[in-house]
Amino acid sequence: MPEQLTLYLHQLSPYSQKIELALVEANALYKAYQVDLWNKPEWFASIVNTVGKVPAVTYGGPDVDPEDPSPLSAKIAESNVILEFVADLYPDSGLLPKDPIQRANVRFFINATAKHVEELFYAFLRGQAPYEKVLEGIEFIQGLLEEGRDFAVGDHYTIADACITPHLARLKIVIETDLGNYAVGMGYKLGEELKRPKFAKFMKYLERMLGRPSLKQKHDEEFVITFFKTRFTERVQ
Repeated sequence: MPEQLTLYLHQLSPYSQKIELALVEANALYKAYQVDLWNKPEWFASIVNTVGKVPAVTYGGPDVDPEDPSPLSAKIAESNVILEFVADLYPDSGLLPKDPIQRANVRFFINATAKHVEELFYAFLRGQAPYEKVLEGIEFIQGLLEEGRDFAVGDHYTIADACITPHLARLKIVIETDLGNYAVGMGYKLGEELKRPKFAKFMKYLERMLGRPSLKQKHDEEFVITFFKTRFTERVQ
């Protein structure tokens, strides 16, 4: 039986959200503590994560108030490290396959997500890359998806799916609202390109992941949209 687990997160963080998705999919018992990233408590950086970033978890030790983490608990940071930790805590969840080849494929997909989705999509969102770069990254990811399968790797939801889903949720917002620091209309343009038959396999995968009960439980789309509206106020026409 896993020991106490406390997740320190922020509602706007896709990296926090992927941990929550994995925990929900594993039916894990855990505490969640929202960290104010603009006014971080001193104890968070000094005790939980010395670099001051979310997500982070404490595991084991006494069951204490999240604002008073025990020195006896293990402190774990970096979202992809935490993903594998959760999968190891719940081996029967299927979050990480038992087959070594499939495990390697999951790790490769997670690495590809960082390189081909995260880097390119958020560069576009910040106005630092054209939407064509996002399409290139999506095309690479689409090439990893197997025909006739619902998930990124194999026949079961894994941490590969948890890793990419928060970014897919934000991609949906961008192509539906055109909110971002890029030139006006480029978000809609990206959305139009993704409607082409060329990207049909990727878009079907996106729809399946966005329809998961775990995401519906842990993703407040309106909250993210409201933040985007306040964040991206100066637009290039």
